[in-house]
Amino acid sequence: MDRFYFPAWINKLVPLIGLGVALGGGYAGALLYYAGNPRTTDVGYAPSQPVPFSHAIHAGKLKMDCRYCHTSVEKAAFAAIPATKTCVNCHSGQAADGSTKYTAIHSLSPKLEPVRTSFSSGKSVPWVKVHDLPDYAYFNHSAHVTRGVSCVSCHGRIDKMEVVRQQEPLSMGWCLECHRAPEKHLRPPEFVTKLDWVAPEDPVVYGAKLRKEYNINPSTDCSTCHR
Repeated sequence: MDRFYFPAWINKLVPLIGLGVALGGGYAGALLYYAGNPRTTDVGYAPSQPVPFSHAIHAGKLKMDCRYCHTSVEKAAFAAIPATKTCVNCHSGQAADGSTKYTAIHSLSPKLEPVRTSFSSGKSVPWVKVHDLPDYAYFNHSAHVTRGVSCVSCHGRIDKMEVVRQQEPLSMGWCLECHRAPEKHLRPPEFVTKLDWVAPEDPVVYGAKLRKEYNINPSTDCSTCHR
């Protein structure tokens, strides 16, 4: 059999092939870099809200339990944005029967005008969502908090934030890391909203005990989050 020889013009393509490989490798590297970049995952995102609500005051200084405002966090997939009625429980100058309340807090503050307008009109305050997962990713709050995963694990020390910001990347890799090794994120369920809680011993060792006690084995199957 005669030996096959590539035509001579192929030699001119060799530099182009090398350039294509180099550019392709650079593109893939840049793609991976930006996929994990804080700007891509929105770490630090802290939008302005129509009402300057301070978690540092409410959850921090006043020690209000997260569940007072986020009432559905233990029962539903979503941690509900509090209804305006929840706000006026403390900040309205009038009771439901029209009488004057003597425990109203900053009821005439200009900063609370959007709350008063919402209460009188019945239209919701246009809060801006901070932690916004893609539509193709399913997350269930109740499945986490009832098993001992604190608000802190995903939202950080929200009780120290004047303006809520996204603390963690909330990426698929970040979630899987926790599902594969949840020990350091576990605590007794009754302490999930006690944001300054400290484990009585090494967090990983204590978490391992809780994982065994409560039989916690998070799924890493794709269908868990992509339904």
